[in-house]
Amino acid sequence: MTFATAAGTTLALSAAAPATYTEAGYEALTFTTVGEVTDLGEIPSRVYELVTHQPIGERGMRKAKGGYSIGSQTIVYALDADDAGQTLVDTATNSDTVYSVKISHPLLGDIYARALVMGGPKSYGDVNTVATRSVTLEYTIVNQTTDGIVYVEPA
Repeated sequence: MTFATAAGTTLALSAAAPATYTEAGYEALTFTTVGEVTDLGEIPSRVYELVTHQPIGERGMRKAKGGYSIGSQTIVYALDADDAGQTLVDTATNSDTVYSVKISHPLLGDIYARALVMGGPKSYGDVNTVATRSVTLEYTIVNQTTDGIVYVEPA
């Protein structure tokens, strides 16, 4: 059985939207890598709401998929005042702009999506820990027919 760790994975942001929500559209953007990431959290994916219906004339409950969310992702990184990606996260936190996100894994490929950068707390910890920040990305659809998520198989 083959498995992969997160080693070598990077997270990058771009304030621009792709011209098309395809691999080529996203790859045409200029992304800035967020440095010192120590935890990527959960990767974006469709998560459906459960809709239930239980008529009183029946005992059983019927279930269906309702609307969906692409979810959120909380990333953690060690603070680095000289990191351009972390500076971009600070800018994005104070903006209503929907950013393009690129998650690159050396064995699993790339994931592109669109998200709001919501910000998050800093933690200085104690003398034996690294100062960190936890930032939440809220993924959003592009429109009623396009999620904007693109999965690219590794080369």
